[in-house]
Amino acid sequence: MSVGLALRQSEPDSTGVLQAAGRRFFDAAAGAWMVKVFPGEFYVSRNPDEVLVTVLGSCVSACIRDPATRIAGMNHFMLAHHETGQWGDSQKSTRFGNFAMEKLINELMKAGCRRERMEIKVFGGGNVIDSNNLVGSDNADFVMSYLKAEGLKCAVSDLGGTQPRRIHYYPATGRVVRRLLGSADKYAVTRDEKEYGSRLKSQDTAGDIELFGE
Repeated sequence: MSVGLALRQSEPDSTGVLQAAGRRFFDAAAGAWMVKVFPGEFYVSRNPDEVLVTVLGSCVSACIRDPATRIAGMNHFMLAHHETGQWGDSQKSTRFGNFAMEKLINELMKAGCRRERMEIKVFGGGNVIDSNNLVGSDNADFVMSYLKAEGLKCAVSDLGGTQPRRIHYYPATGRVVRRLLGSADKYAVTRDEKEYGSRLKSQDTAGDIELFGE
């Protein structure tokens, strides 16, 4: 099902925090606002009743929080780097690991978080697509190398394997609920990643973020 929604990456909320995630809705059963973070997106939250949600196949998400401010964010990138080795312009690059990490960390710092206090948890990087090109492994290796190079400590990592993951991240506490998905979900996640990747190659994605579905 296609989601009829697009958000610009340059629009802050009323608190001045940049938010660029796909869909926010209230889950009555959980008693919380759910924010879905799709590939090429990130979201910064200072709301204690929000839960950031994403589904990862070969993609990687970093969940980063400052415990002192209780401000947190999540990104979701598809590729470690552009196939040309270039990062591209700011509206296109959050699907690439280097820019996705820098963008999220910088926005958290602008919101009042301190780099030295950041609690970082990373997930995903599964080799769910049948291919000789192990995109998941590349993404997983990249995010760990990036954190090491930047002198940032990784509190939790759950990377690799062959199964997709669903991640629920609670910014107020830093709690993460990770669920491995089964074969039926694996097919859907693989299909969506392939379709999204094909669209990235054929469309100019500058400006609005187009969501691929749920």
